[in-house]
Amino acid sequence: MKVLVADQLSDAGVAALSEHFDVDVRMGLTKNELVSAIADYHGVVVRSATTIDADVIAAGSKLKVIARAGIGLDNVDVRAATERGVIVCNAPQSNVISAAEHTVALLLSLARNIPPADRSLRDGEWKRSAFQGMELHGKILGVLGLGRVGTLVAQRCSAFGMRLVAYDPYVSGERAAQMGVELVPSVPQLCAVADVLTVHLPKTPETVGIVGLDELRSMKPTARIVNTARGGIVDEDALFTALAEDWIAGAALDVFTVEPMTDSKLFTLDNVVVTPHLGASTSEAQDKAGTMVAESVVLALSGEFVPSAVNVAIGAGVPEAVKPFMPLAEKLGRLLTALHSGQASVAEVTVEYVGKIADEDDRAVTLSAVKGLLVDVVHEPVTFVNAPLLAEERGLNVMTRTSSASHDYVSLVRIEAGDIAVAGTLVGPSNRERLVEVWGFDVDMEPSDHMVFFRYWDRPGVVGLIGGRLGEAKVNIATMQVARREAGGEALIAMAVDTAIPGSVVEEIAELIGANDARALDLA
Repeated sequence: MKVLVADQLSDAGVAALSEHFDVDVRMGLTKNELVSAIADYHGVVVRSATTIDADVIAAGSKLKVIARAGIGLDNVDVRAATERGVIVCNAPQSNVISAAEHTVALLLSLARNIPPADRSLRDGEWKRSAFQGMELHGKILGVLGLGRVGTLVAQRCSAFGMRLVAYDPYVSGERAAQMGVELVPSVPQLCAVADVLTVHLPKTPETVGIVGLDELRSMKPTARIVNTARGGIVDEDALFTALAEDWIAGAALDVFTVEPMTDSKLFTLDNVVVTPHLGASTSEAQDKAGTMVAESVVLALSGEFVPSAVNVAIGAGVPEAVKPFMPLAEKLGRLLTALHSGQASVAEVTVEYVGKIADEDDRAVTLSAVKGLLVDVVHEPVTFVNAPLLAEERGLNVMTRTSSASHDYVSLVRIEAGDIAVAGTLVGPSNRERLVEVWGFDVDMEPSDHMVFFRYWDRPGVVGLIGGRLGEAKVNIATMQVARREAGGEALIAMAVDTAIPGSVVEEIAELIGANDARALDLA
């Protein structure tokens, strides 16, 4: 079998692949060259430079596995690969130590003004008083996202004597306490207390711009920000304003909204430290990434289960009767996460099986639900293999409950966390998915890639207001349902739309109709 290495891969990774396959290292291929070449290969290994899109995948008639030597999969069309039965895998744990250490390096450089002091001294100046820094001991480290990298940064900064505070609604208070971390219930509260804010969130529609003008304005004038996660999580325009107008004291950035980035207005500021996305740029991380993806490619091309696969189906041991419920359960998990966003941390989730499905082995369905609960809130890709570990690390206790009696449906899956519940079922011979409960309201709608939900007080004219504003935003409504328990009481509007609704439009509609709550979900 033949494997194409299309980007720079460590010698250790190439050697590990060469033990099993005929390996060609061909870097810098254009898209047309890649489309022409890919038909000869059973596997392809990339980093971030090469994009494996639907055209490349369609041309790969022999292609069985796409391996990314790193964490992110922005340059791989996972959906197109899944449709063609091509395994997509990565090396999610290869760079966590390097990323955490780079975060600390940037923090120290920023706190002690090392880059400008270095430049000044090389220019023949001796200006000790101009570069007075900040001592970390006794300061508050605000960790935005307590995933693996965030946790490692917190541990290392604890050794400096820093007080650890974090926002992560998917880590329980008990788990945080074990790490010596105090949880706060919102991003604005974290920004307000932090002397140093370090960002470790995945980049999703919900996290883009999560640190914006309001959050930056609330920070201490002596505060610093470090972002080694993804560009755009901290609004770069807002950050420039905050730094230029001395709302905060400094920022250290390894990532940018657009990369490569060589001409940002942030680079003109003396209180900014920047590096060109070096979080994973250590020989150790690259060796680990290379050998990890090599192991995955070997497993994939041997027909074995790949633990790091992000799109692999559960094996043949899953009962046929429950397999159709797995995608539904994952969607329900993602919906519950979206509905729960912004509330107190989730410590306990119950997955309930009602009716005929309660008599089956539902472990794979529960695993799908856990995957859905986590996929939009952790930095690394979530797989069926790592989902339980990620849940455990966040102190998320997932329980199951069964009931054989169901008056309304043959089988029903319900997921609950606190006072929020969602439920779904399958109907007809083709097992069409249906949402039947959202926020405690009865609904009947097919899940869509783009959905939005509004809770409000029932009164005339609300549907028209929503439809009018969506029309102005060029968003087409596919389906809409109104649910209520009584006239004039609390009601729910659930909609499927053809395209994602911008967050600003959702907020405008919520304000326009006086919504108690509004949530948009982008399954695409």
